[in-house]
Amino acid sequence: MRDYKKEETALFYTGWALVALCCCIFGLFQIMPPSFLNLFPSCVIRRIFGIYCPGCGGTRAIAAFLRGDFLTSCLCHPLVPYAALIGGWFLASQTVERLSRHRINIGMRYRDGYLWASLAILIANFLVKNLLLALWDIDLLKGITLYP
Repeated sequence: MRDYKKEETALFYTGWALVALCCCIFGLFQIMPPSFLNLFPSCVIRRIFGIYCPGCGGTRAIAAFLRGDFLTSCLCHPLVPYAALIGGWFLASQTVERLSRHRINIGMRYRDGYLWASLAILIANFLVKNLLLALWDIDLLKGITLYP
C-alpha cells in the first residue's frame, strides 16, 4: 500500500528545492545572459531528423513564463504553465497547511492523474507541433527567442 503522506512530503521538499534552483538560474540569466545561453545546445533530434522532440520549446516556454508572457509560454510548450500552476498551488497550499500545523486543511493532495495529464499534454504538444510542421509547414517556434 502506498504512503501518500511520505510522497507528498518528498514532493514538497523537492518542489522547494526546485524553486531555489530556478531562482539561481533566473539570477544567472540576469547577470550574464549571453554566455549563459551557450549552455543550452540546440536540439539534436531537430537538427538530425527535422522534427521537434517532446521537449522542444521548453526553455523558451520557461523564459516566456518568467517574463509574464503566458500565451507565448503556452504556445512554446504547454507543459511549462501547467506544471507551474499545479506545482505552485501544491507548494503554496502545502506550505499553508504545514505552517498552520494542519489546522488549515487546504493542502493539495497528490494524485497520479496529474502525471497522466502531464503525459497527455507532452504527447499532444509533440503531435500537434510536428503535424503542423510536416503537413502545412507551420513552425510554431520559429521567431520565438529567449529574449523578446
